[in-house]
Amino acid sequence: MAGGFTLSMYPWVYLAQSQPDGSWSEEYREQPHMTPAEEAALPAEEREELLAQRNSFPDLPLVNYTTQYGMGCFEGLKAFPQPNGKLKIFRPDENGKRMARSMKGLMMPVYPESMFVDSVREVVRLNKELGFAPKYDASWEKDGFVTAEAVYIRPFSFSEPGIGLNLSVRPWVVTVTTPVGSYFDLDAPSKAITTSCVRATHGGTGWIKCDANYVIPTLEKKRVQAEGYMEAVFLDAREQLYIEEGSSCNIFFYLKSGKLVTPELGDTILPGINRASAIELAQDFGVDVEERPITIDEAMSEGTECFVTGTAAGVTYLESLEHKGTTRVFGDGTIGELTRKLLYTLKGIQYGAEPDKHGWMLKV
Repeated sequence: MAGGFTLSMYPWVYLAQSQPDGSWSEEYREQPHMTPAEEAALPAEEREELLAQRNSFPDLPLVNYTTQYGMGCFEGLKAFPQPNGKLKIFRPDENGKRMARSMKGLMMPVYPESMFVDSVREVVRLNKELGFAPKYDASWEKDGFVTAEAVYIRPFSFSEPGIGLNLSVRPWVVTVTTPVGSYFDLDAPSKAITTSCVRATHGGTGWIKCDANYVIPTLEKKRVQAEGYMEAVFLDAREQLYIEEGSSCNIFFYLKSGKLVTPELGDTILPGINRASAIELAQDFGVDVEERPITIDEAMSEGTECFVTGTAAGVTYLESLEHKGTTRVFGDGTIGELTRKLLYTLKGIQYGAEPDKHGWMLKV
């Protein structure tokens, strides 16, 4: 399959809606489909038509607070094929907690964590029963699962009808799943460059995984990609001195001192689940991890390795970082020893090749 995200949605979807009494209604809906083999054999135009039908929800309102003002939030997590033919989901409880925080931050009724975990597991299970899930491929082990496939799970909120500025008091939570491969282009240079654009400001919504937070990062990511870079790196809004995030991920620097540093969480930093996992794994390795402010000057002068983390990115190294015309190449420009160890260990846990000592994987 092609790398990164696709809109080849699997047939079973999940919808829940907040009710006036505080409860949530739930529905698992089977959208139009054939068998995976029959769909693969369809002419391209017919297959696109079928996929468009799967992406159609006529009962959800077009004009609402989400489509008009970005008043919504979402999550992203994955289910990973295992050598025994099963699927396991990576840390869905943490995604459920984060979605609850996001909805609370947007002053919505909070979707319960327990319902989140149960629903993502069930929608993955229903699709797997129909054959819509990748199967484990032993060849993935050769590159540490960098090119492996998985099931991408996208739960998102969607508001009730509305056109004036207002809050969502009866939102839906919709969960869809798709196949996913490597997010970054493995053949492209893994260069990054700082941007003067601001992703988040203090007192804002930078800590929420809300729709609106992704407009500026997407614009900047596409702009720098057109200039030959893989990633844009954002600095703080006040002084433009401190590193905050990449355009789609948290960021880490391994310093000459032997310390691994990542910006501390606050109201401008998204609390990434792969971020937290990388910190725990590095500590398992005996690495001194610091969550603290790091200036662009320190990162450029003291950094020996740099990598980003995220559901899509996993653990992805950056070969260099450019700032105001100066470029810092990390190490020899290839993936560093610590970054590689974190990547292989995390992927190994997710795909069942390494022991899950932290209990992160949930059986489907």
